[in-house]
Amino acid sequence: MTDRALLPTGLEDVLPIDAEYEASVVNHLMTSFATYGYDRVKPPLIEFEDNLLQGSGQAIASQTFRMMDPISQRMLGIRPDMTVQVQRIATTRLAKAARPLRLSYTGQVLRVKGSQLRPERQFGQAGVELIGSTAPAADCEVILLAVDALRKAGLEGLSVDLGLPRLVPALCDSLNITNHIKEELRIALDRKDAASVKALGGEDINFFAQLLDSAGPAKEAIDVLRTLDLSGLAAELRESLIAVYDQISAQAPGLTITIDTVENRGYEYHTGVTYTFYAKGARGELGRGGRYITDSDEGASGFTFYIDSLMRALPKPDVKDRIFIPYGTDIQAITELRQNGQICVNALEQTADPKAEAQRLGCSHIFTDGKLVALA
Repeated sequence: MTDRALLPTGLEDVLPIDAEYEASVVNHLMTSFATYGYDRVKPPLIEFEDNLLQGSGQAIASQTFRMMDPISQRMLGIRPDMTVQVQRIATTRLAKAARPLRLSYTGQVLRVKGSQLRPERQFGQAGVELIGSTAPAADCEVILLAVDALRKAGLEGLSVDLGLPRLVPALCDSLNITNHIKEELRIALDRKDAASVKALGGEDINFFAQLLDSAGPAKEAIDVLRTLDLSGLAAELRESLIAVYDQISAQAPGLTITIDTVENRGYEYHTGVTYTFYAKGARGELGRGGRYITDSDEGASGFTFYIDSLMRALPKPDVKDRIFIPYGTDIQAITELRQNGQICVNALEQTADPKAEAQRLGCSHIFTDGKLVALA
C-alpha cells in the first residue's frame, strides 16, 4: 500500500503552528512593502513557456517544469521564480503606468531541483521591483526597504553583500583577454581560488587578483576599487557601486555592508549593482536582487526573499493560548473573546469531563461560568 505521507524530494507539508507563523511573516513583509508605495500584483502559477522564458527568463529555463496545455496545445511552464512574471506585467499590462513603477509580490514557486543550501524545490517568495529608474537612489531605496522589512519581520544581525557581476566581463573585454583565459579566469574567480588567478600570469590579471583580495568589508573594498586604473564600462560600473554604497552607508550607518565584485553565480541577467541579504547565524542567503534591464529596455531594480530561508532564521513561534468552549455555551458570551483575537475551540458534543477534553485538544484554558480558567 502506498505511503500517502511520502512526498517527492524537495517538497513538504507545512504543519501547525509553522504554517500560520509563515503566513504572518509574509503578511509583515507585504505590509512593509506597501508603506514604501509598492502595489501588489498576483501573477499566475503557470504561463505559456515562450512567455515565461523569453528575455531574462532564459536564466531560469533549466529550473522550469514544463507540461502540455490540453486546451491550447501549447507548452506551459510552472514558474521557478516570480521576478520575470512581474517584469512581464510591468512591460505589458502596465506599460502605460507612470514610471518609476513600484510593484510587490508573493507566492509559491517550483523548481526542477534544489541546491545544496536550499534543497527545497517548492518554496515561497516575496519581493519588489522598481521599474523605470536608473538612479543609484533606486538601488538604495530597494536595499533599505529590504532591510527594513526583514527587521520588522523579526530578523536581527542583518548584513548586505554588494556585487558587480558585469565588472569582470567588462575588464576582460577592455583588456582583450582571450576566450580561453576568460573561461579559466571565471572558474577560478567563482571558486575564490586566488592562487589559480595569479597563476594565469600577466600584468593584466593582477586586476582580478586585486578584486578577489579586496572582497570583504565595504570600506576597504571601495578603497581598493578607487585605486584601479579603469576606463569605459568598467569605470562606470565602479562609480555606480560607489554611489550606491555612499547612499546606503549615509542613510543606514549601522548596517553591515560587504562587497564582492567577482561573484557572478545566480546573477547572469543583472547589469549593475547586485545585493544579497544575510542574517547572523542564519544558513545561506535570505534573499537577493540587483539592477537589470527589462525586455522593454527600462532600467529596473528589485529583490526576492526566500521565505523558507527566512523561517529557518527566525526564532520558533510561541504557542498561542487556546480556550476550550464547553458544549452548550451561549455563543454571545464568547463573541468578545474572538473579536479580541483569542482562539476559541468549541466542543461539538456534551462530555463528562470538559477539563479533560480541553487538555486532550491541547487547550490552555477553559471557559466556565463566564470566566477563563487556566488548565494546569
